[in-house]
Amino acid sequence: MKTKKIYIIRHGQTDYNLQSIVQGKGIDASLNARGKLQAQAFYNCYKNEGFEIIYTSMLKRTTESVASFINAGLKQVKLAGLDEISWGVYEGVEANYEDKLFFKDLTEKWASGETSLAIEEGESPDEVALRQQEVIEILKNSTETNILICMHGRALRIFLTQLLKISITEMDTFAHNNLCLYKLAYNNEGFKLVESNNVDHLNELSEVKQ
Repeated sequence: MKTKKIYIIRHGQTDYNLQSIVQGKGIDASLNARGKLQAQAFYNCYKNEGFEIIYTSMLKRTTESVASFINAGLKQVKLAGLDEISWGVYEGVEANYEDKLFFKDLTEKWASGETSLAIEEGESPDEVALRQQEVIEILKNSTETNILICMHGRALRIFLTQLLKISITEMDTFAHNNLCLYKLAYNNEGFKLVESNNVDHLNELSEVKQ
C-alpha cells in the first residue's frame, strides 16, 4: 500500500489554557488572540502541504485551529472520538495548588497501570482509548493519503500510544504545546512516528505562556 502521511496538531491556545482552567470535553472554548495567531502561523507553513481531508473533534477550538484550511476549501469531518478527555467535576475550575497535587497523583496512578481510573463524572484513559478506535479504523481505511487531524492534549497523548502500539501508561512521554505538530507515516507495517511536538512554525511568534 502507498504510505499515508498523518499530521496531528493540538488546538491553539484558549483563555482557559492561559489561566490554567481545566477544559476537557465539556468546555467548548474558542481560541484567544494568541491561539488565532498560532493557527495562522501553522497555515502559513503548511498550506501547500497537499492535505486531502481534515478530521477534528466536535469542539470549536479544533475547528478554529484549522479554519484557514477549511475556508480554502479543504473538507472537514468532525469525529467525537477525537474529543478531549472529560475531566468531570473539575471542568471549568481553575486549578489551585491542591487540585494540581490531585492531578499529579492521578496521572502517576495512570502511569503505574491504573488507566481505568477516572475523575468523578469524568472519563478514564481506557474509555477515551475505546472511543478512539473508530478514528483509527477510519485512518487505516481512508482513501486519502495526506491527512490533517486537530485534537486535544490529553486525548492526543492517548491516541499516540494506540497508533504506535505502546502501553497507554506511556502517554505522558508525549509533550504537547498548543498548536504543536506530530507527524506519522502509515503503511503495511503500521504507524511510525516521524516528528514529535514540532513547533518550528511558531518561531515567528513572540514568547508568551503556552
